[in-house]
Amino acid sequence: MAIKSSSTFLQRIGKSCFNNHSIRCSSITGTPTPHQTTPDEVPPLTKPSLVDLFGRQHTYLRISLTEKCNLRCQYCMPKDGVKLTEKSRLLSTDEVLHLAKLFVDQGITKIRLTGGEPTIHKDLLLIVQELRKIKGLNTIGITTNGLALTKQLVALQKAGLDSVNISLDTLKPERYEFITRRKGWSRVLAGIDLAVQLGYDNLKVNVVVMKNFNDDEILDFVNLTRDRPIDVRFIEYMPFSGNEWNNTKIMPFNEMLTKIKQTYPNLSTLENAPNDTSKAYKVPEFSGRLGFITSMTEHFCGSCNRLRLMADGSLKVCLFGNTEISLRDALREGCSEEDLVTMIEVAVKRKKKQHAGMLNLAQMPNRPMILIGG
Repeated sequence: MAIKSSSTFLQRIGKSCFNNHSIRCSSITGTPTPHQTTPDEVPPLTKPSLVDLFGRQHTYLRISLTEKCNLRCQYCMPKDGVKLTEKSRLLSTDEVLHLAKLFVDQGITKIRLTGGEPTIHKDLLLIVQELRKIKGLNTIGITTNGLALTKQLVALQKAGLDSVNISLDTLKPERYEFITRRKGWSRVLAGIDLAVQLGYDNLKVNVVVMKNFNDDEILDFVNLTRDRPIDVRFIEYMPFSGNEWNNTKIMPFNEMLTKIKQTYPNLSTLENAPNDTSKAYKVPEFSGRLGFITSMTEHFCGSCNRLRLMADGSLKVCLFGNTEISLRDALREGCSEEDLVTMIEVAVKRKKKQHAGMLNLAQMPNRPMILIGG
């Protein structure tokens, strides 16, 4: 198939890009909203294509490698499961690497591999090895449930994996089995300890806190940082399709903080790096740190630098937004590199200033978390 003219494509691209999973270069209509970007607004490695209308520079890409997972966490996957995309409509390994390089060429400096569960992807090691070869990519991370780390992490580290985030919502084996609908708690703890032994000093443990469910373990997770140089991050429960969210399940950040300070009154506030999604704290005598991801009560939209490429090739510019554009279809239709960049630019320029708010999000149609990749 002949590659379409970029100039013609620029004139035709528009609203039909979004929420359309069978996009063709030849069927896109409309004109993008121009963005006047001055040299001072964009650092040398960031192209205007990844700067939105509010001046946010997107340097961080999360790539979901698979929709499949070996757990069935209640807040992530509906109890009846989800309909998975047929294999032919998922990005191939070559397509993942092709798009990753394209994004890095536009200024992405950090890529995190997610899922589903990325460690069950057959080419995970190869993908990390090939990403490591991309000039300009500074950081490669993974978000995992930790079940396979004792078998895979040594090889992944040698391949070039820089950072590890592990999801663990309880320190009680029986509760773990209830939350995940599977066994494996001890393997996750072993994976955390292995990551520490391998020198991952930026290791993060993500804890989704739900009121009257696992909020009684907040202090236990704080204690996990006593002798381990890890960053435990408490995440406010977020609404996604099928996870039966309601606002009575939310344990707000301020309530978590108050609970911790009652036991650790000397809890200190740390300086947050630019674009951090978590508010950082530390018990002074402990080895590790604490963080709070406050998406529901105190959003961090103003400094968001993240884009999400889902396993089916859909680009999502906001975790909570329901507009998407299919880079898979454009790639398979023979769109040129320039045209793909234009599609990405239009998507980024349409990113909203902030998400719709907690109660509105609960009513907004969105994919289940397992199909987004976090």
